[in-house]
Amino acid sequence: MGANVMPLVRGWASERDEPMVISVVAAEYKVERVLIDQGSLTNILYWSTMKKMQLPVGLVQKCLGSLYGFAGECVPILGTVELETSFGERSASRTVPVLYTVIDALASYNIIIGRPTLNKLGAIVSTKHLCMKFRVGRKVGSMWANTHVAQRCYEDSLKVERSKKPNEQEGPHPVEDLKEIQLGPKWEQIMKIGTAMSQREKNLLISLLKANYDVFAWSAWDMPGVDPNFMCHQLSIEKGEKPVAQKEKEAGGGKERGETRKLLSAGFVREVQDPTWLANVVMVKKPNDKWTICTNYTDLNKACPKDSYPLPSIDRLDEEKTTFITDEGAFCYKVMPFDLKNAGATYQRLMDKIFKGILGTDVEVYVDDMVVKSQGMEEHCEALGRVFHILKEHQL
Repeated sequence: MGANVMPLVRGWASERDEPMVISVVAAEYKVERVLIDQGSLTNILYWSTMKKMQLPVGLVQKCLGSLYGFAGECVPILGTVELETSFGERSASRTVPVLYTVIDALASYNIIIGRPTLNKLGAIVSTKHLCMKFRVGRKVGSMWANTHVAQRCYEDSLKVERSKKPNEQEGPHPVEDLKEIQLGPKWEQIMKIGTAMSQREKNLLISLLKANYDVFAWSAWDMPGVDPNFMCHQLSIEKGEKPVAQKEKEAGGGKERGETRKLLSAGFVREVQDPTWLANVVMVKKPNDKWTICTNYTDLNKACPKDSYPLPSIDRLDEEKTTFITDEGAFCYKVMPFDLKNAGATYQRLMDKIFKGILGTDVEVYVDDMVVKSQGMEEHCEALGRVFHILKEHQL
C-alpha cells in the first residue's frame, strides 16, 4: 500500500492466538462477533442474526446447495442476500456490497467474512497482531480485533459443540423433508410443511394457512384469551388451609425482569400490593434458547383438592392467590398458568366444550395436544378450516 501503510503496533499482539473478531455495520445495523476467516470461500450470515436484524425475508434470494466444513459436516443453504457493509470507523471507514450466504446453524459468531470480501477490500490481515488494514481513498483504514469478545466466542463455541450431541438424539426425525413458507407479512410468521405432497395439495394447504395465519400466536399479544363467562378456572382451596408466603429467592440473574415486563405488557399479569399467597419463580431455558418463567406453586397446589376431570381466564377472586415475587415487585396472573394443580383438567374441559361437534370426527384433543384427522388432503383442509374457525371464535 506504499507510503500510506502504518507500522503495526506490536503491543496488540495476542499470546493466545485469538481469532480475528471485529464488529461491522451491515444494512445500518451494528453487528458484533464478526469473524474474519481467510480460509472461507464465502461470507456467512446466520439466520438467527438476520432475524435479530429484522431484515425482510423477501431480501433472501433462494439458492439450492449446501456448505461443507473441513470435517465434512453439511449445512443446507437457505439463500443469499446482498447487504451494504461498512468496515472501520468515521473517515477511515469503507462500505462495500457484501453477498452473504444465509444458513441456519448454531454458532458463536453472527457473521463470517471470507476471502471474497477481503479481496474486494484489498485487505491485509495480520493474525499475529490481530489487525486488518485496507485502503480508504488515499488513507489506510485499520481494524483491531477485540480479544475479549474473541475469547467469549471461543467459550461459547465449546457450549455449542456440547449442546449439539444431545439434541441430535432427541426424539424421532421427520418422516419427510420440511419446507419453510411465509404465512404473514412479518418475518417471524413462518411455518414448515412437508414436501411429499403433490404441488396441487401444497397449494391447497398453503392457501388455507395463509388465509388463517392470524389464528397462530406469533407473540404473547396474539393471545387475547377465552371469555371468562364461557370458561373460568377456579381454585378450590380446602377449608382450614393457611396462606403461604414464600421468602424471595434469586430467580435468574435479572432475566425474570424482562419476562415479567412482557407478561405485564400483554395483560397476562397485574401488580399486587399486599398478597397473602406468594410464590417464587424459576427461570427455565427452552430448546430455542429463550427463557421462560416457571412459578413454584407447590404450597398452593397442596392446598387444592385434585380435579379428576379427564388457557381460559382465571376467576378474579382467585387471581391474587397466584402471586409470584420478583425483584421488581409482586405480580399475579389474570390468565390461567399451567403450573396450577388442576389447570390441565380445566383446559381439557374447555377443549371438550368448544370442539363438542367435531370431536372424534375432525379432531382429537388431549389437554394441549391436538390432532386434526382426515382421509385425504382436500378433506384435511376442510377439517383444518373448521378447527381454525372454532379457535378464532373462542380467541385461542
